[in-house]
Amino acid sequence: MTDTATKSRNIAFLGTGLMGAPMARRLLGAGFEVTVWNRDITKADALKVDGAVVAESAAKAVDGADIVFTMLSDGKAVTDVLFSQGAAEALKTGAIVIDTSSIAPPIAREHSETLAKRGVHHLDAPVSGGTVGATAGTLAIMAGGDGKIVESLADVLAPLGRVTHVGPSGAGQICKLANQQIVAITIGAVAEAMILVEAGGASREKFRDAIRGGFAESRILELHGKRMVDRAFQPGGPSRLQLKDLDAVAAMAELFDLALPLTGMIRNEFRDFVADGGGDVDHSGLLLHLEKINNRQTEENR
Repeated sequence: MTDTATKSRNIAFLGTGLMGAPMARRLLGAGFEVTVWNRDITKADALKVDGAVVAESAAKAVDGADIVFTMLSDGKAVTDVLFSQGAAEALKTGAIVIDTSSIAPPIAREHSETLAKRGVHHLDAPVSGGTVGATAGTLAIMAGGDGKIVESLADVLAPLGRVTHVGPSGAGQICKLANQQIVAITIGAVAEAMILVEAGGASREKFRDAIRGGFAESRILELHGKRMVDRAFQPGGPSRLQLKDLDAVAAMAELFDLALPLTGMIRNEFRDFVADGGGDVDHSGLLLHLEKINNRQTEENR
């Protein structure tokens, strides 16, 4: 398919929050026609300056669309928008739904099966890379579904990041959950290390600088380690959503009869942090919870 033909396809983007808005901007910047919708219409209206058309409902947004992206908070929200608010009924035969939300794999498979009965293709294609990756177009996109459909969308997905077809329907969500395991556990490890080095008299900032480039280097150390040093915990990725993903991991572990002790421990810490009011704090803010239980709070947080 030629570049011109690709860009002639109409795109609808449902969910223009922290992740969805920069993703939609990337598509608009690449020359695609994009219609956007969000529950909070002001978040969709903000994309008008970038050339987006704003729809007053999800159903109107997808009417006539060739490709529909969803970037919503959870599986319940995706189900509601697609099947309760009439979006699925408004989709034309042959349309492709790309769900970039992070939802439970069984729900993704159910959505795929239901849409297939309507002649609509479906990919579960959750992303990793956060708002920084969404803005820069460097997201890791894990696509589950028909490999030929994934291949046909190469030019559409290119402005967003790097796509990998990881398996059949639901496989994208399994891979995203595995990604979230690694993210959560690594955030916990970096936060605990920060507490340890400060207790031992070292500078957190200098510690982070010292180990950069060594075996402990990671994107988490680079970005979230800096958040911890700077104490900049505005989301980003809210801790309540990190906990939601860890709850989904636990459900899959139970389904597959797996023991995942590290995941279980970090899930408990995020559960306590969210219960203590940290739900809307960036997940790197788990440091605050660990400081509290260690009586190592800074003056600004006493």
